[in-house]
Amino acid sequence: MTTRTAPPPAGLPGSVRKRAAIAAKTLRTDRWWFAPLITVIGLGAWVTYATVRVFMHDHYWVEEFHYLTPFYSPCVTERCIPEAAHFGRVLPGWWFIPDAALTLPFLLLFRLTCYYYRKAYYRSFWLSPPACAVPDGHKTYTGETRFPLLGQNLHRYTFYAAVVISLINSWDVVLSFRSPEGFGFGLGNLVLLGNVVMLWAYTISCHSCRHIIGGRLKHFSKHPVRYRIWTFISTLNVRHMQLAWITLGTLALTDFYVMALSAEWFDDLRFIN
Repeated sequence: MTTRTAPPPAGLPGSVRKRAAIAAKTLRTDRWWFAPLITVIGLGAWVTYATVRVFMHDHYWVEEFHYLTPFYSPCVTERCIPEAAHFGRVLPGWWFIPDAALTLPFLLLFRLTCYYYRKAYYRSFWLSPPACAVPDGHKTYTGETRFPLLGQNLHRYTFYAAVVISLINSWDVVLSFRSPEGFGFGLGNLVLLGNVVMLWAYTISCHSCRHIIGGRLKHFSKHPVRYRIWTFISTLNVRHMQLAWITLGTLALTDFYVMALSAEWFDDLRFIN
């Protein structure tokens, strides 16, 4: 009678067991591809819409109620309607220059370098990797150590620009409460105000803002005010992904509403004046 000796457990010294030969690229059976696909469709549709609107150079201002779409704020080219150019017209009116050329590049960089958006387009457009436990679409991986991904470190600086732009958008909302009879209030005001509130929520929920407020503090007990602010921002930071998508929606909705009013597709619903 012979006895069999059990093979040593895999991973122990002296083990000669080989890994299982699995031909499949991944053993995941769920729809792991669905999230990257939806991201491609969502971001692709938004970028297409925004690009078309930015270079339309029309239907961005409702003079009667002082509604200015955020896609054209601040309007600074010579092409801008004088009443909509709250900060002057300082750039030439060539067709390839966006009317908000002083702010759009910074907004684009702020979104591109955002920690959530990096994850979104790395996984969806670059397949790096498309999902957990799914092979990377590239043979090599260098992280964010080379150009152009080295520029992701600019995020902390573009945050300051985003704060300034949010202030400008807030001023646009204040001006929108003017009507031919003085103070006015309508559905357009609610749309503009809701968009600005969401933009502020997304901006201050940024990881850079959270670090600026409390990242370098060693003793929260010595800074109770900053601790309370840091706690609030941390609560928003948990929802940074949702806010990123919500603000894409509110931006498109606000722009479309202002465009529709400017093009006289329908009238604004007015509550006061």
